[in-house]
Amino acid sequence: MAESLGEHTFARQLAPLRTEPSDDAEQVTQALPGEVLEERDGWALVETHYAYPGWTRCEELGGEFDEEWLAPSPGTPLEHARALLGAPYQWGGMTAAGIDCSGLVHMSFRRAGSLVPRDADQQEDAGTPLAEQDLRPGDLITYGPPEGRADHIAFWVGDGRILHATGRRGVESVVEEPEPQELRVRRRALVRLV
Repeated sequence: MAESLGEHTFARQLAPLRTEPSDDAEQVTQALPGEVLEERDGWALVETHYAYPGWTRCEELGGEFDEEWLAPSPGTPLEHARALLGAPYQWGGMTAAGIDCSGLVHMSFRRAGSLVPRDADQQEDAGTPLAEQDLRPGDLITYGPPEGRADHIAFWVGDGRILHATGRRGVESVVEEPEPQELRVRRRALVRLV
């Protein structure tokens, strides 16, 4: 069965990539599609096009896949992110069927023609640091503990608003909203990905 993302469709072959070869292991991302590096007991070790390794069941690989929806399309990353408003939150998700905060950033930039890292901490590291007065719509804000790594990322929209995929209680989707105070106090960095 295919699902829709705008005018494009993709088969259910969006293989969940897990930390270990086990159905109980955490999903860290999804293959869109990737390269099989190793097979073991019905599991395949895959490394995605953006150098992200993970395990998936062999039967999740193959089949039809409409790679056209991954092709660059006119528009800015922020415009592509807005096209996913209302998509459900899914840890490690990469599509309108389910997406997480860093997946939203990754796929929005990818749709605009730029391949950026997959995770919030990697995206923070890849960005050019900004001062608050230099923020423009489409820039990114990372969140997390002062020491350690970023654990959340959002697009800056302007006028105190952000666009992000959130799994917080009561809101589990891609939303555009005023920056919540509980996030504001956890700001780590303001960055621009180019």
